[in-house]
Amino acid sequence: MADMLFIVARATNGVIAKDGDVPWQISEDLKRFKKLTIGKPMIMGRKTFEALPGVLPGRRHIVLTRQQDWQAEGAEVARSAEHAMEMVGDADCSVIGGAEIFDLFWDRATTFELTEVFEDTVGEVSMRGPADDPTWREVARESRPAADGWPPYDFVTFERVPER
Repeated sequence: MADMLFIVARATNGVIAKDGDVPWQISEDLKRFKKLTIGKPMIMGRKTFEALPGVLPGRRHIVLTRQQDWQAEGAEVARSAEHAMEMVGDADCSVIGGAEIFDLFWDRATTFELTEVFEDTVGEVSMRGPADDPTWREVARESRPAADGWPPYDFVTFERVPER
């Protein structure tokens, strides 16, 4: 099976979105996101696609939506999680949001790249984290201090615990 990578920036209180967008524009986090997704198909929900600044170069944009007539330039439309998986085939891929999409693929993901932002953020979308699930184990952590008006944060990598 190919690797499925979750990429999430998440506040201490679980918030991942405010006003339809990521609450932080931390330069190092955005660079990390690009490095982790370049050359791979990205699976996302419609709202996540619409929150992007545009089609991100060097990546396929597979958009999962229930809206039957929805389409956008640069987006490949999937009607179900299974359809999205068929579109990805045997390729490694990343799932980039939102919360409902992460829930749909939770049991299929193999790696979870979390930017853990140390603040309680006001927002309308939150999600569970891998630290709250015994099927995930932390394998790496890099801490960053508060800077440029942003709170401190850690880059944390989790891997799926192999089934016994």
